Amino acid sequence: MRLHNLKPRPGAKHRRKRLGQGESSGRGKTAGRGGKGQTARSGSSIRIGFEGGQMPLMRRIPKRGFNNTAFETRYIAVNVSDLNVFDNGATVDETALRSVGLANGPGDGIKILGTGELSKKLNVSASAFSASAKTKIEAKGGKVEVVGRKAVAPAKA
Repeated sequence: MRLHNLKPRPGAKHRRKRLGQGESSGRGKTAGRGGKGQTARSGSSIRIGFEGGQMPLMRRIPKRGFNNTAFETRYIAVNVSDLNVFDNGATVDETALRSVGLANGPGDGIKILGTGELSKKLNVSASAFSASAKTKIEAKGGKVEVVGRKAVAPAKA
């Protein structure tokens, strides 16, 4: 086999769609742009949500109330059964969970959930624990430590 013998696999290359090549081509006359008007012109683009001068839907809908999504705490969930990958008596924290691949992506902390069974004694430190996860870890003789949570100041009277 030589370089001049190489060619792409059958079906890997597609012909470019040639527009405006006569009526019988299937893409003749208007070349797939419909009738006349703004979108038929070259270089035309209408911004998303534009409704031809009519008040757009996003501006017609009333906007009231408070939305807390910008301030919510987003935890990365890790199940108790997933912690069995660590050795007996190991200390499990966020860096250990990320190095093993149990906690990926951005988050405000890690929350240990109680799904599954734990078979080892572990010292786990995370941002939050579910009640069932806490009891399962402590039942095996392990320790639970809450770290990285911001202290909530009491409301002023």
